[in-house]
Amino acid sequence: MERTRGAKPVRKVIITCAVTGSVHTPSMTPYLPITPDDIARESIEAAEAGAAIIHLHARDPKDGRPTPDPDVFMQFLPRIKQTTDAVVNITTGGSLGMSMEDRLAAPLRAKPELCSLNMGSMNFGLFHVTEKITQWKHDWERQYVEKTKDLIVSNTFAQIERFIRELGHGHGTRFECECYDVGHLYTLAHFLDRKLLEPPLFVQTIFGIMGGIGAHPEDLMHMRRTADRLFGTDYHWSILAAGRHQLNLATMGAVMGGNVRVGLEDSIYLGPGRLAESNAEQVRKIRTILEELSLGIATPDEARSMLRLKGGDQVGF
Repeated sequence: MERTRGAKPVRKVIITCAVTGSVHTPSMTPYLPITPDDIARESIEAAEAGAAIIHLHARDPKDGRPTPDPDVFMQFLPRIKQTTDAVVNITTGGSLGMSMEDRLAAPLRAKPELCSLNMGSMNFGLFHVTEKITQWKHDWERQYVEKTKDLIVSNTFAQIERFIRELGHGHGTRFECECYDVGHLYTLAHFLDRKLLEPPLFVQTIFGIMGGIGAHPEDLMHMRRTADRLFGTDYHWSILAAGRHQLNLATMGAVMGGNVRVGLEDSIYLGPGRLAESNAEQVRKIRTILEELSLGIATPDEARSMLRLKGGDQVGF
């Protein structure tokens, strides 16, 4: 979407903030949102800082482990909606080892405007972080991380189709299509060709996860070229890069015409060796970069228009 400032068009960039996720654990950073109060507060602050879309997982408030419990989601979803106009995006990826029923439980109850949708099965390695952490706050954390050495994140063609039919066709939810490698773009093209998904697609290309494509600038350019070839003008591109690559690749992608995603789900840092103390810090930083590049920041309603979302008045919370 563009608007005119005088005679010069200013392109609008959608900022997504992924507030807590299911990757990082409490021992990795003291700033990870855990309780419903934490998640609501961090989401609201991120929206106020400029995030048009808030991507959400839930955690057990007792020990921070990921939970699919819709009752926990419902402790923060209405508060976010009542306080902000942000687009709420709920995970269908859940966390490592969750069943399909787990992963569908909260989205089917909340009927959000947008859900994440992983476009392929893959290795998702976190086990290497055990070399850096010597003390764990909770018993579940080390085992959770170590098991990624021998665990496949399952997103089969049948599973993807079920998400599309039950959420998309059943409730008008659209998808942030998460592509961790080039093959995932071709899987997405398959569902577009079958007309199970309709344009415009929201294609989130993800870099730097162990098991997915790397985080070299050439990797980003290859994903962009492939998406252009497969989808033409029928998609909106967004960039998510893990850890220290977050801001570098987001900036590069934004210059190339993309949207961006930040948040403590994807990186717990604000800069080299410096932990981010909030999601809003990361949003403010990428917003400053974008504005210095003469790019505009999309509002939630502009994001809704770009992605053809059903509207916040048609959700289940």
